[in-house]
Amino acid sequence: MPVTCLVDPPVSQPARLRLDASDNDRTSTVTAADLDALLRRVAQRDADAFAAFYDATRARVYGLVTRVLRDRGYSEETTQDVYLQVWRTAESYDPASGTALAWLLTLAHRRAVDRVRSEQAASQRESRYGAATVETATDEVSDAVISSDEQRQVASCLEGLTDVQRECIELAYYRGMTYVQVSERLSANLATVKSRMRDALRGLRNCLGVR
Repeated sequence: MPVTCLVDPPVSQPARLRLDASDNDRTSTVTAADLDALLRRVAQRDADAFAAFYDATRARVYGLVTRVLRDRGYSEETTQDVYLQVWRTAESYDPASGTALAWLLTLAHRRAVDRVRSEQAASQRESRYGAATVETATDEVSDAVISSDEQRQVASCLEGLTDVQRECIELAYYRGMTYVQVSERLSANLATVKSRMRDALRGLRNCLGVR
C-alpha cells in the first residue's frame, strides 16, 4: 500500500518523498559508483539526482529502520527524515571514507536509534508524571485523614499535658518558634524549656501510642 508524505521544504528542496512498499528495490541494479555519483549531484542540489538516489535506496533504508524501530508508522516517519537529512547534508559525504550506500545506512541507523531514545525518554517522562500524580493524590488523601481523625486525637492528648507543657508545644510546633524564642516568650531559661518539651513529647507519644 503506498504511503505518501508531503513536506514543506525550501524551494530548492524536493517537495515530495514517496514510500511505496510495492516498488522493487533498485539498489541491486545500481552500482556503488552510480550511487556515489548521484550523491555528489545531490550535494549540488540536483533534484533529479535526489529522486534517483531515493528510488534506488529507499527499500534498504526502510528495511534497516524497521528492524530498529519495529513500528511501521515510526519507520515511515524516520525514513522520510533520513532522506531530508540526505538532501541537507549530502555535501558532507566523503568518498574516501566509504561508499555512498554505507554513508546512507549509517545515517539511517543513527536516526532510528535517536528515535528509539526519544520515544523511550518520552515514555519515562510520562511514567514519572503518572507516578507523581498518583503519589500526590495519595498524599492529599493521607493529609485529609490526618487532619480529620488524628488531629482530634492530638488535641485530646494535649489536654492531658500540664499547662506549661502544652504552652511549650503550642509555641514550638504550632507557631514555629525555636526553643530559644520559647524560653524568651515564657521568661524561662533554655534548659527548663528543653526539659518541659521532652516531658511534653513523651506524654504525647504515650497518649498517641507512638513508640
